[in-house]
Amino acid sequence: MRRFFIALTMAVCFTAQLQAETAFNERPKLVVGIVVDQMRWDYLGRYYDRFQSDGLKRLITKGYSCDNCMINYLPTVTAIGHTSIYTGTTPAFHGICGNAFYINGVKRTSCEDPDVKTVGTDKKKASSPVNLLASTIGDQLRLHTDFKSKVVSVSYKDRASILPGGRSANAAYWIDTKNGQFITSTWYMEELPQWAKAYNAEMKKNKELAKVGEDVGLYPLCGHLITDMAIASLKGENLGKGEETDMLCISYSQTDVIGHEWSTRGEHTDEAYLELDKDIARLLKTLDDQVGEGNYLLFLTADHGAAHNFKFMSDHRFNADAWKWNDTHVLEAGKKLSEHFGTDKPLIKDMLDYRIVLHKENIQELGLDEQAVRDAIVEGVLKLPHVSFAFDFKKAASAPVPEFLRERALKGYHHDRSGDIIFMLEPGYYSFGKGSSPVGTTHGTWNPYDAHIPLLFYGWKVEHGSTSREVHITDIAPTVCQKLHIQQPNACVGEPITEIIDD
Repeated sequence: MRRFFIALTMAVCFTAQLQAETAFNERPKLVVGIVVDQMRWDYLGRYYDRFQSDGLKRLITKGYSCDNCMINYLPTVTAIGHTSIYTGTTPAFHGICGNAFYINGVKRTSCEDPDVKTVGTDKKKASSPVNLLASTIGDQLRLHTDFKSKVVSVSYKDRASILPGGRSANAAYWIDTKNGQFITSTWYMEELPQWAKAYNAEMKKNKELAKVGEDVGLYPLCGHLITDMAIASLKGENLGKGEETDMLCISYSQTDVIGHEWSTRGEHTDEAYLELDKDIARLLKTLDDQVGEGNYLLFLTADHGAAHNFKFMSDHRFNADAWKWNDTHVLEAGKKLSEHFGTDKPLIKDMLDYRIVLHKENIQELGLDEQAVRDAIVEGVLKLPHVSFAFDFKKAASAPVPEFLRERALKGYHHDRSGDIIFMLEPGYYSFGKGSSPVGTTHGTWNPYDAHIPLLFYGWKVEHGSTSREVHITDIAPTVCQKLHIQQPNACVGEPITEIIDD
């Protein structure tokens, strides 16, 4: 009898150890990351009753929802959001400080790279992740598997495709609106794969695309094309079919383009999200067929939200209006600043996402005290209408601003790329310049309408549920990585969401 119990105990211990080892090394066949550009968190509730059962509603009713996911840095813009989702860190570390920013005094777009060429088009300007300083989920997955895992990224915008994929992605594809086809760059390959060429050939036959042309981003068709390309990538690269876990990154940008043009209310936005729902349903069905339901881990989130249109808000007696920096305030502030220092040369080079970039070359040439110029700008900006706060990044520690705003601003600050002075407007006010739609919207601020985003997890070892606990956009990457039992991205500052990990 004693021998029996000893043998039984040993068997139980062995089984438990085996189960633990199996669990630790177990991974899904595929990870799918979906970013919906400019999607406010409250859209999940706004459109819930109009969603079909097998699209976004399926993710909500069968997945896990983090209902209080916040962006914890400034500014809240596309390039930063996509990067922070996949790196688990902020601009202070990953270096993507806006859709455009300055590097060594030279203005560049987030993915601009003069050392690569476009592939799939004759477009001269090419893009790559060269400006990205940190690794992503996909980078870590490839490192963990000795680069056997495949990572593919698809979007309408180059930055929304390139930055999620990371520096070691197998491929990133985005739309060349002029030629109406998906392209890439020599960072990834010298020639498009045959399956991508075949899909581009099908796009050439699309009569609706031919009709809307370069304005495709203003129509739900853009989302249909992104979904089609994602499915083509899934099948063409046999993602989720190999021995190692693969990753597919998808970003839907038509929602952002439509929002900028027509805002957060009305038929255009309604159609955009209801058609997106259909695209999500179609994608999920393909994943079920290709990889198998329960064999893939999926998350859906947004890079930022959006304010309600200022005219819509003011018509309903809210405190809101357009803040015309480019047309009015910058001219006045810049002129007064130059007059104050006795020069006609500009001392402000640019304003990007509520951050002022000094014209340091002129300041140095004129022999001015740079700190005196900084102090004068802060003083002048604070006198402008509807400005709540302004401070010099060099004096952030002593700036009279709420601590949480200071923290968000500093998390978004990179000493070489983020400008010199930051300011915040009253709620309901946003920057409005040349090209801004009077009936549209924008984003970039700390306010909940810009910073509160959806976050849904679904699929492999994800139990249905929800939490109202505050989590952050930077928590997504460490959560996925811990779920996969791989190392977090190399500049990750987020924390794993325990509700998703504890399965």
